[in-house]
Amino acid sequence: MCEKGLLMEYVRKSSPPPFLLKTYVLVEDPATDEVISWNTEGTAFVVWQPAEFARDILPTLFKHSNFSSFVRQLNTYGFRKIATNRWEFYNDLFRKGEKELLCNIRRRKPWVNKQILQEVTPNQDHVDYCEEDQRSSSTSSSSGYGTLIDENKRLKKENVDLNSELKSMKKKCKELLDLVAKYANSEKEDDERVPKLFGVRLLEVQGDKRREMMKRKSAEISESASILLSQSCK
Repeated sequence: MCEKGLLMEYVRKSSPPPFLLKTYVLVEDPATDEVISWNTEGTAFVVWQPAEFARDILPTLFKHSNFSSFVRQLNTYGFRKIATNRWEFYNDLFRKGEKELLCNIRRRKPWVNKQILQEVTPNQDHVDYCEEDQRSSSTSSSSGYGTLIDENKRLKKENVDLNSELKSMKKKCKELLDLVAKYANSEKEDDERVPKLFGVRLLEVQGDKRREMMKRKSAEISESASILLSQSCK
């Protein structure tokens, strides 16, 4: 290899791939911690809000806003999703505060047609290696797609559960409002049933009895409301 070729090879190996460098910058930036950040140990990074990440952050450094494409790119550099309940990605050479390790992360070789390889070299070991690399790359892509499907199913299930809880809360609130309305109407009816003398209610005659009755009704209403509220908070 000529000196120019050796120099280019050295530069290539000593400079991290642009994709990795850009991703590292996004993870390191404290301004984006609510959307993407390191995990607690600094050994992996988490995309906390995939939708906001794709819409607001990806276009700032990449030429697209497609989260699935970003995940596929990570797969080609050997990253893997290590959590089922969040988008957490791990590569043993992608760590907080160790940017120099990025130079050691290599993109997986694309699959080369077996016939072309045989024409270039008859070395069967080399052919087997490329075929294995192709299977690995295919498995990685399938895994990434499967992960997206599982995540979508999980989100749909959570949405169904939340809708169910919301309907239950609305029902409890309606029951509580109906109970209050019933109490108000009962008070009004009791007030209208109080006897009058020359247009004046005889509260003095039935004062103690009425106060006792209102106290009992108030206690009943309070107990019913407490039960409804406790059921709503479960």
